[in-house]
Amino acid sequence: MGLSDKYFFVKVTGKVVVHAKDPWNEHWLPFTNLDLLVPPFDVGSFFCYKKPSNGSFSNKLNILKASLSRALALYYPLAGEILWNAAAGGNQIRCNNRGVDFVEAVADVELKELNLYNPDESIEGKLMPKKLHGVLAIQVTELKCGGMVIGCMFDHRAADGYSANMFISSWADIARSKTPSMIPSFQRSILNSRCPTTYSPSISDVFSLFEPPTKQDHDGDDINGDHALISRVYYIEGDQLSKLQLLASENGKRRSKLEAFTSFLWKIVALSMEDSGNHNKLCNVALAVDGRSRLSEGDGEEKQKQMASHFGNVLSMPSGSKRSQELKQMSLSNIATEVHEFLQTATTKDHFLDVIDWVEERRTLPLVAKAFANKEMSVMVSTGTRFHIMDKMDFGWGKVVFGSCHVPTGRQDC
Repeated sequence: MGLSDKYFFVKVTGKVVVHAKDPWNEHWLPFTNLDLLVPPFDVGSFFCYKKPSNGSFSNKLNILKASLSRALALYYPLAGEILWNAAAGGNQIRCNNRGVDFVEAVADVELKELNLYNPDESIEGKLMPKKLHGVLAIQVTELKCGGMVIGCMFDHRAADGYSANMFISSWADIARSKTPSMIPSFQRSILNSRCPTTYSPSISDVFSLFEPPTKQDHDGDDINGDHALISRVYYIEGDQLSKLQLLASENGKRRSKLEAFTSFLWKIVALSMEDSGNHNKLCNVALAVDGRSRLSEGDGEEKQKQMASHFGNVLSMPSGSKRSQELKQMSLSNIATEVHEFLQTATTKDHFLDVIDWVEERRTLPLVAKAFANKEMSVMVSTGTRFHIMDKMDFGWGKVVFGSCHVPTGRQDC
């Protein structure tokens, strides 16, 4: 059984379900209020490795499966399922050790031949697993050159990028017979709302009710599939980012590389809209902000450790909105000022406490970042610079030569 096209052929050689090594009492794990801000969709990561100097592929598969079983004993919700809990009146993670689907495959392509610029061609449906069950699915593929690709697909409702990388790093540590550098925490009370709840009206500028698009919304004016989700990977040299940072700081205010790149992306999207005939339409840009360090501000070292090890979603999504014509005429430094100002609204402890309380009053309702609550052009920027993932994804046969996140093309929530 396999998948083929004109580029390369992938053959699935085995499918197993890996369970957590150590048993525990079956139980429900509720979502936190910050988890409830994430729509139901899958997001993945893949990591490419060169041919190792020794050891067969089958031996490495055995190492990966054995270490995965031990890692799942620590990250036991990943071996469970997201199901409806009638007693709680909502979806929760059923920690039942259902296990993780683990796919073994071989591909008739060399690592250097992968068209990573177009992951829809090289990664989607080939080197990434389709998650059909549970919270996590994994595929390990041997390439013709002896290299390897490890693909992991998570249900985003259970884990953000920080949490996913925490798990993969621990899995890699265990595969190398090392003690994981961080033990995950699933303590939900750390993100409980305050009593009574209180929040700033400005939270409604960041999050909103989510109304899923209808099939007609997707298909009505999309005869040629022009609105299909397309994935691309771009490589940008560090000195180019430094030049963007200088341009974004021309007004005398030093901007970060993230602010500079976001400003650049916002502007070129607006230029593209203008060039394609979408004159003076609204264009939104949103930034993912991790709240772990913010929520532990001023609460001592113990709280900092608890938040740093928290497994789940701890994100806010502040955004800015401008018309494409205005963005086209603005300098990069002026756009960077706009980015800096809306970003600052979500960089405080009070903001994340307010978000938790805001969700508490809407727990039964579908919620989403406001930038994606309508049909306007919206772009999200998320940075992984603090994850330091490349050095930690070593399973014992060398460091990653390339890694990236991946969103399946079937995503329907935006």
